[in-house]
Amino acid sequence: MDRIPILKMGAFLLVTIQVDMHDRLAMALQDDLSNKIVETGARGVLIDISSLEMVDSFIGRMIANIASVARVLDAETVVVGMRPAVAITLVELGLSLHGVRTALDVERGMELLETALADGPR
Repeated sequence: MDRIPILKMGAFLLVTIQVDMHDRLAMALQDDLSNKIVETGARGVLIDISSLEMVDSFIGRMIANIASVARVLDAETVVVGMRPAVAITLVELGLSLHGVRTALDVERGMELLETALADGPR
């Protein structure tokens, strides 16, 4: 089974999803990411979904779950690169992605994480 690479960039982890997500891959990403947060002590996670053309309800819930797990492990999550069609689909599915910050691109997402880290403990 394929894995999605998780890169460490300072105090943050960068996940760039370049393939179509399927259920098993999303669950593997959640496991891999939570292990990597613990292993590295990362304080933030940036997930780039700009390559995803569509997101179903399961993948949307997995993104929310990943953010919840990261928050429990003391890491903020920012999702970047969401296409308008994906945002519309998530709203139509009733998924609000509580606890997930969003930004238009990786640069702005990193700024959000840096600001959250600079603001101190939550």
